[in-house]
Amino acid sequence: MATYIVFLRAINVGGRYVKMQALREHLESAGFQKVETHIQSGNVRLASSARSTAKVAESVETALVAALGFEVKAIVRTPRELVRTVATSPPSPFSDEARHFVVLLRDSPTSEAASRLDAWDVDGEHLQLAGRDLHLWLTKPFNEAKSTNARLEVLAGVAATTRDWKVIRALADKWR
Repeated sequence: MATYIVFLRAINVGGRYVKMQALREHLESAGFQKVETHIQSGNVRLASSARSTAKVAESVETALVAALGFEVKAIVRTPRELVRTVATSPPSPFSDEARHFVVLLRDSPTSEAASRLDAWDVDGEHLQLAGRDLHLWLTKPFNEAKSTNARLEVLAGVAATTRDWKVIRALADKWR
């Protein structure tokens, strides 16, 4: 059994609520093992016999739509990939006061999509693509940013979910 870290998009927002205990139970009922969660925003560690992040994502999404009655996108990384995300994070282009987020992309964007992301030019916002991770720095409150998850999904052309840098680091340490 391989270990995977699953980031669920838009869970526990907008009327799409599920308690983490229930989420763990749904995933265990679907055949996943060693299921753990971290905080209430859909960060899950699990073991699966599947051998690719794409197959794990598909299985998680199928299980959750059946259990919850609504679609939930799953972005999957191996523990090694998450540790690499932390270890290879580019430096902030702003002062130490900028907040750092990681937009976890389901797949690598096309070269055209990467160009769209590189061209992002909004005052107080900076994007830097690193494989399937899009680093986002903000010098303004998150709710004032133009680089919303939905907009970045459109620019990248793939499903995505955003996590605060502190959460990414904590998960890499906890679930390495």
